[in-house]
Amino acid sequence: MSKALRGTVGVCLALTLWPKASGQAVKKAGSNVSGAEQALSLAESGHCSQALPLLRKTIRQVADKDLKKRMGLNGVHCAMTHDRLYDSLVFLEVLSREYPSDPEVLYNITHAFSDLSLRASQNLAREAPFSYQVHLLNAEALEVQQKWDEAAAEYRKILELNPFLPGIHARLGRALLAKPQPSNELVAQAKRHFEEELEIDPKNANAEYVLGELARSANDSSAAIRHYSRATNLDAEFAEAYLGLGAALVSAKRFSEAIPPLEKYEKFAPDSPTGHFQLALAYAGAGRKEDANREAALQRESAQSLEQIRRRAADALLQRQEPDQGTRPAPPQ
Repeated sequence: MSKALRGTVGVCLALTLWPKASGQAVKKAGSNVSGAEQALSLAESGHCSQALPLLRKTIRQVADKDLKKRMGLNGVHCAMTHDRLYDSLVFLEVLSREYPSDPEVLYNITHAFSDLSLRASQNLAREAPFSYQVHLLNAEALEVQQKWDEAAAEYRKILELNPFLPGIHARLGRALLAKPQPSNELVAQAKRHFEEELEIDPKNANAEYVLGELARSANDSSAAIRHYSRATNLDAEFAEAYLGLGAALVSAKRFSEAIPPLEKYEKFAPDSPTGHFQLALAYAGAGRKEDANREAALQRESAQSLEQIRRRAADALLQRQEPDQGTRPAPPQ
């Protein structure tokens, strides 16, 4: 397995922060103790092999939310620390459904799935070290690290193994375009890969969309409209493709035609300043002055709201970075 794969997929903190029962441990009271309490008592006293079957059997029968949460967290802990990773899935499903906003639950779910991902990737590398899937996993890990050249090299290796594998030409094109300020040559290469992707998979809406973006950047409104239209036909919920189509039609001064896709985009993204701006242009060009004024006002409001959110986020970040003067330790004497 490559260093990138081990470095990205394999970064997984040890599961040492799992919660224990607050207060006294669950008391054993013979036949008066419920199955759930027996299972939890076993788990919290370190008898995971005995606890796991009982936890799986009883966790869905428990109505008390606090008890169910403790059972779920301890069930995952026992499964993960005793190399029974896939036994954790039943507890992860219950926790995800019952406590979708609980930070303690979400934290532990994150690390559990990270361990599952690591184990699966290790199995893949061991069982099929020369498969294209290993190269694909490596490429994805490299993309996360923004190592675009290395990722592109992995995608090229996949194409050497299987030149007609769907999705790979598009991924390679994406890696080429993701580089900072890609040269005209790289853009041309990326375009060819997206076109080759459509020859392999004519229903790839993302490839059509990117080709639309490239055409619009090259001021080729006709090609941009063609590609954006295909993207929306292939994926009726592709919001950005509707925006691109509308903007390209506005650039071509086909204002009446631009209105339907931009109105569709506005339904997907009602707070988008760009959407309101483009729709205002389309309405104005079509002679719908009142609608244009309304959209212009909405554009200003949404832009101001977005700026306020950015300022609050920036202020919060600065406050976190500034040391607390009241708690700063005194310098050594």
